[in-house]
Amino acid sequence: MKDETSIMWFRQDLRLHDNEALWEASRTADKIIPVYVFDERVFNGTTSFGFKKTDVYRAQFIIESVQNLRNSLKKKNIDLVVRVGLPEDIVSNIAQEYGASWVYCNRERTQEEVDVQNALEQNLWHHGIELRYSRGKMLYYTADLPFPISHTPDVFTNFRKEVERFISVREPLASESLQLNPLPDSVDAGEIPTIEDFGLGFPKGVDGLPFKGGETEALARLRYYLWETDHVSNYKETRNGLIGKDYSTRFSAYLSQGCLSPKKVHSELKAYEEERVANDSTYWVVFELLWRDFFRLMGKKHGNDIFKSQGTKRKSNSIGEIDWDKFNAWKEGETGVPFVDANMKELNATGFMSNRGRQNVASFLVNDLNVNWIMGAEYFESLLIDYDPCSNYGNWNYIAGVGSDPRNDRYFNIYSQAKRYDPTGEYVKKWIPTLTALPENHVHLPDQLNEDQLNEAGFTIGVEYPKAIIDTSKWT
Repeated sequence: MKDETSIMWFRQDLRLHDNEALWEASRTADKIIPVYVFDERVFNGTTSFGFKKTDVYRAQFIIESVQNLRNSLKKKNIDLVVRVGLPEDIVSNIAQEYGASWVYCNRERTQEEVDVQNALEQNLWHHGIELRYSRGKMLYYTADLPFPISHTPDVFTNFRKEVERFISVREPLASESLQLNPLPDSVDAGEIPTIEDFGLGFPKGVDGLPFKGGETEALARLRYYLWETDHVSNYKETRNGLIGKDYSTRFSAYLSQGCLSPKKVHSELKAYEEERVANDSTYWVVFELLWRDFFRLMGKKHGNDIFKSQGTKRKSNSIGEIDWDKFNAWKEGETGVPFVDANMKELNATGFMSNRGRQNVASFLVNDLNVNWIMGAEYFESLLIDYDPCSNYGNWNYIAGVGSDPRNDRYFNIYSQAKRYDPTGEYVKKWIPTLTALPENHVHLPDQLNEDQLNEAGFTIGVEYPKAIIDTSKWT
């Protein structure tokens, strides 16, 4: 190994395990400077409709994840250099100052991230420093796929069948043997910012996140969900749940920030299946990881179309209206449709929502309110702890009928969904306590109660709860 210096630029790969960029950096240089930059455009910027690009929930999760990464690196006798600003300038300046030969990072594929990559590469090129990309986001390597990216099937089922038939998942890289030398004494590691540094604070009554950020927590959650509780063996039956922490894996936030490698999840699942049980539920977790890969490949194949109203199908006739009154009622959970409102109130109070809830509120905004789906997608982008560009916009494309879906009308009957997934109204009453006065057989459609029923419950539509902003009789 040469006496060389490399910069390891951490991005959405906040982990030591199965981190290809870190692994490659450690093999080519004996001095590594790990760097994380809080991009001021991401933490202080806004979306096209004026929402914070990164609101308090995801900001706090990322801060916790960066702190955990620093702690893990310190156990290997090296610190993490933390800065706030423009990564393309800061990383380039650090590389120049310490005579680095290379900068290593895991490649991102969506436009804003690509623009930063390109700008950094240009800055480094002027000083003879090479930017080297690795892979860290997907279950499968694109080089292993049985088709070029441009020929990726646009329907998930076709993609899944081709991939599962022809290729296998690679084993994750080990991190235990990573050897890292301390930072040069002249390097100022810097302070990790707080949410207050970004002008953020938790809403009144909210103390923190529903789960903590970081690789340590991610690996603990993986152990808990598989080995300690066997919850994974029932995942397919529980995944549409609404209350509690164990109806789903809760891996998504850790995957989105790279605290958890999808290959690590797959490897542990295979070991679990060999040692304990292999069933539809264990497979369904892999199925969800395949969806995640699929949406990322759609982002690679279709580029910025996933962020446009017309979507990957380029359907100009299904854009929807920019109606702030309807949108704000949806955003605040004040539509008068309890199942929609409860889910939105959970999102506003926690930064998280079940997959079943996301599909329902998205369908309601697009199909019942006829509001431009981009408004909803950007609001999710702002609040969700587990926001991932391709998965978020891919799912909204899907619901809006402008993306990867063989069906033309992905419509959810909200009342049928509520009766099926919240039959006693426990979930809506948890998030809308004023509805506890209503009997469970009426809690999902309070606007359809007659005057005598309302008087008996001591309930007034428009006082304790809003009048529905649509005619709900179409669902019954």
